Amino acid sequence: MGTGGFPVGPVEAWQTCYLAMEPSHSTVWMTFVLDTFQEIFRLMTALRMALSSAGRHILRTTRLQCRNTAVYSGVHGFNDEEIRGKLLAFPGGSIDLVKQDSGIAVMTVNNPARMNAFSGTMMLELEERVTQLEGWSEGKGLIVQGAAETFCSGSDLNAVRAISNPQDGMKMCMFMQNTLTRLLRLPLISVALVEGKALGGGAELTTSCDFRLMAPGSVIQFVHKYMGLVPGWGGAARLVRIVGSQNALQLLAGAKKVDPDYGTQIGLASGVVNPGSGTSALEETEQWLAQYTKGPAAVIRAAKKVVVSGRELPLEDALRTEKDVFGTVWGGPANLAALASKSKHK
Repeated sequence: MGTGGFPVGPVEAWQTCYLAMEPSHSTVWMTFVLDTFQEIFRLMTALRMALSSAGRHILRTTRLQCRNTAVYSGVHGFNDEEIRGKLLAFPGGSIDLVKQDSGIAVMTVNNPARMNAFSGTMMLELEERVTQLEGWSEGKGLIVQGAAETFCSGSDLNAVRAISNPQDGMKMCMFMQNTLTRLLRLPLISVALVEGKALGGGAELTTSCDFRLMAPGSVIQFVHKYMGLVPGWGGAARLVRIVGSQNALQLLAGAKKVDPDYGTQIGLASGVVNPGSGTSALEETEQWLAQYTKGPAAVIRAAKKVVVSGRELPLEDALRTEKDVFGTVWGGPANLAALASKSKHK
């Protein structure tokens, strides 16, 4: 106890002990105290660095999770249930999905009576199919095509007229941007098989795939200008990244028709399918896609993931993501089998 019966504080107690010590003992004590403070400082520095690193990791993880989900949420004023209710009022057609044992899925826009235009329920089905593909761990590739040898003519005008007010139009825009962005980010190598016409929203749909193959006589055309519009499903932003700003401006402002030759020239089309006797355009596309999907699913999906991160993330985050994805395949079955067979240069 200190003077007056009050407890002695830690500093006062230390000073009292220190002054009462022999000089030799006080030197030892001072060394001990300095070593203790240095150790405390070292631990605090390490803790601060660990917390900082953990914070950056959490931030990067959050960013990646956001990029793997939707562009819009309630934070942006998007009410998913509200727009779903409106789209359900416009039925017709379907979005068909077949997942094959080869790891390649075929998704078909099926509404031939209206040139495969999207009805309201088809927009909802497209989102459902994307969700199914996100959960398909064995998948490696995806082909998007239209039924009856035509790709897609955009939105069904009946639905468009009914939601022509700006508020509903914006909600539909956000819903489709969410869906098509998730489609593009799938860990599957995707290709749009364009037969017949891909108009308006159909042209936008082609840009949500990694590649586009065009059949002879097919046309991709961003006809939004003729409707007094610009793309609203994310097609403009994706188009700029595919063909560059000048070509994109020509296609949008000029509503220029893109045939297979011009599409290949500007990089919108990755090739032309030429089905011969006994082979269909779909079979040709499957053969073309197989050159990129041959191999273990884990490796193909990893390749797509690092490309998506490189395209969408800042460089440092993309590098860290690449490191993380690399860690999922390093020492994995495919890597070990390749090392055992010395297949690097085959």
